[in-house]
Amino acid sequence: MLAGLVLATTSCGDVARQGRAPVYLVIDSLTGASGGTGGASTFSGTLFSDVLTLVTTPEPCAPTTPCPTVFADSGQAAISMASKDYTVAPSTNNQVTITRYHVEYTRADGRNTPGVDVPYAFDGAVTATVSGGISATFDFEIVRHVAKMETPLVQLIQNPKIITTIANITFYGRDVTGNDISVTGSILIEFGNFGDS
Repeated sequence: MLAGLVLATTSCGDVARQGRAPVYLVIDSLTGASGGTGGASTFSGTLFSDVLTLVTTPEPCAPTTPCPTVFADSGQAAISMASKDYTVAPSTNNQVTITRYHVEYTRADGRNTPGVDVPYAFDGAVTATVSGGISATFDFEIVRHVAKMETPLVQLIQNPKIITTIANITFYGRDVTGNDISVTGSILIEFGNFGDS
């Protein structure tokens, strides 16, 4: 019985130590969509990021003379919140406004030098408010245009290789009473010069 009590207190302690806010954020889903599909792409759990898209419209682009174009890719997050004290429901004072995010790419093979093995990490701005019982869903930029014009992604234009990365995204926010809150999620991204339809 004592061992069970220690385990329960330890797990509650981990949640309690995640900042001073009485609530914590939960990522319900984290998905991505390729930017080079003319709006036809759907969000999914794996992002296939095309480093170069051959565009056939509008003029002067045509099927016989396509225009090589770089598109940014979008991410979509659904975030909710929960009370650290499960006996107390979150109130309006606990609303959390997310204002920025950080994206960092890693590879499973351990080759993680930014600008050599993976794209550079970056920070972005986004605004979404999470209220009790309601999940906030919002889009954000997960792969920047410039990343596809820098090493190592620019080399994929002439190279059939695929670079597999995990993007770790941390969202930062603050509740109404001024407590800082953050939450991190991950998504698989496959970078390559995929075929254009």
